[in-house]
Amino acid sequence: MLKNIFKSRIALLYILSISMVFSFSAWMSLLNNFVVEVAKFNGGQIGFLQSIREIPGFLSFSVIFVLILVSQQRLAFISMIALGVGVALTGFFPSTIGLYITTLIMSVGFHYLATINQSLSLQWLDKKTSPIILGKITAVNSFTKLLVFILIFFLMKYYSVTYKSVYLFFGSITILLGILSWVLFEHFRDDVVQENKLKLKKEYWLFYVLTFFAGARRQIFIVFASFLLVEKFGVRIENMVILLFVNSIINIYLAPKIGRYIVRFGERLALRVEYIGLIIIFTSYAFVGNVYIAYVLYICDHLLFSMAIALKTYFQKIANPKDLASASAVSFTINHIAAVFLPVILGIIWLWSSSLVFIIGTFIAICSFGLSFLIPKNPQIGNETTLSKR
Repeated sequence: MLKNIFKSRIALLYILSISMVFSFSAWMSLLNNFVVEVAKFNGGQIGFLQSIREIPGFLSFSVIFVLILVSQQRLAFISMIALGVGVALTGFFPSTIGLYITTLIMSVGFHYLATINQSLSLQWLDKKTSPIILGKITAVNSFTKLLVFILIFFLMKYYSVTYKSVYLFFGSITILLGILSWVLFEHFRDDVVQENKLKLKKEYWLFYVLTFFAGARRQIFIVFASFLLVEKFGVRIENMVILLFVNSIINIYLAPKIGRYIVRFGERLALRVEYIGLIIIFTSYAFVGNVYIAYVLYICDHLLFSMAIALKTYFQKIANPKDLASASAVSFTINHIAAVFLPVILGIIWLWSSSLVFIIGTFIAICSFGLSFLIPKNPQIGNETTLSKR
């Protein structure tokens, strides 16, 4: 039975996702409180830190050049180890420069692993059932986050474990998973030889644009929605962990259902629902004055991330199979174009008006919603958008 697990491609996809979520969730859930309480960061500094974190994401296209020398699977294992090392070292360097350096190491591992994970998922999963499998993987990721939040909650609340020790523990687990996976899993051959050149293909233009907006939306949530709770409402680390705990419980139940919903109703409708939800949530963030309403917005905002499955499977349907690795790398770079400069700019805007940051998020969601009408009911190669259909 155990031997069969190490010969399963889907099992490896689960391991890659779990290892990535395990250490990154710990790093991210502690970050805002860590930089405020220990490193004494302000809004401008946290914005700059997040921009540094996203530089490797912007350089994700370089994965293609590394793949000339190293296989996708082996690079995934190396990335897992780098991610773990960056997280493990975070608590040892609470200075401004120290956090910038450890964040960069962590981010290189995380973004390379995320790029390879997406590429392998789109190559190995059947188009008809991929939303369901991806929904299940999302649910397992949520369970992993739940485990992380429970551990952090008890370690810090009842045993007074320091930030340094918590970061070291979670980073070390990911390092160990990377080493064991490298040793134990069978090396799988590619069914289709992947293109090793970077190309922006006009057929995928709508996917590229929606990916760009998705990256911008993600930054506003990751950087500023959490920071709003800590800075404006004074939410402590224990309450932040409880909030993330609730998010994980909801996603464990709903993520597989979202996958089946996408299979039944299609990517076009799923993405429209996501974008309408974002318009409502970002507008509400801008004017919220009650911490409990802010909690509800945060939970709903987090839930909509599961709908991102639809954008991946839309691309899987319209992409040539040999383009999946290179296009995944390009899409991660596009996703992070806004991520490199947006946190710094919005961090400066935040110092003047936090509400304006979320109004900008509303505008991004409106643009995405308008573009969603160009997604065909049955996307496929040759029918990438409603315009190409005509």
